[in-house]
Amino acid sequence: MSKYSFEFKKKVVLAYLNGEGGYGYLSKTYGIPAKRNIEQWVHNYQTFGDEGLLRSRKNNIYSFEKKLSVVELYLSSEISYQDLALQEGITNPSLIVNWVNRFHAAGPDALRPRKKGRKKTLDKSDNTTQSKPLEETSVDTSAEHVRELEDELLKLRIENAFLKELRRLRLEDEAKTREQLGLSAVSEDDSN
Repeated sequence: MSKYSFEFKKKVVLAYLNGEGGYGYLSKTYGIPAKRNIEQWVHNYQTFGDEGLLRSRKNNIYSFEKKLSVVELYLSSEISYQDLALQEGITNPSLIVNWVNRFHAAGPDALRPRKKGRKKTLDKSDNTTQSKPLEETSVDTSAEHVRELEDELLKLRIENAFLKELRRLRLEDEAKTREQLGLSAVSEDDSN
């Protein structure tokens, strides 16, 4: 059950819209600990009407493309989570916060839908898996995945070239050191 009923939220929002006080005053008057709640209710009411104040009983499922476009829009502009949520028709700005954090932590693949629940365990006594031929694994050929692989390949090539050059310089330095040691040994022999 939600902490505040629809009727209570609407009463507070209408009080604000009628000019009965600001967010701070109304939060003290109605006993709401965070004035940010009232601000969010007002924004949702102004954008979505009564629907913005109702607690959604269903979980909206957003596609990977929608999540990615919202995250990219947030990162490319200086818009707040609240304003972006209102602009995109998302009533809960904390969803966008979650998406952005997951994107920063693990890249775009973190926004893809995940299977829910417990993983199936393999039954060790089942011999049917041994008789089945190995299935071909599907390869992700999306442009984004290919670009990531190309970037990784480029980094590895640069690292490889760097290490080869470092090895060449080390060998060259060792050769010069041996040559100098050989010359100094010859000069000591000549002086005796």
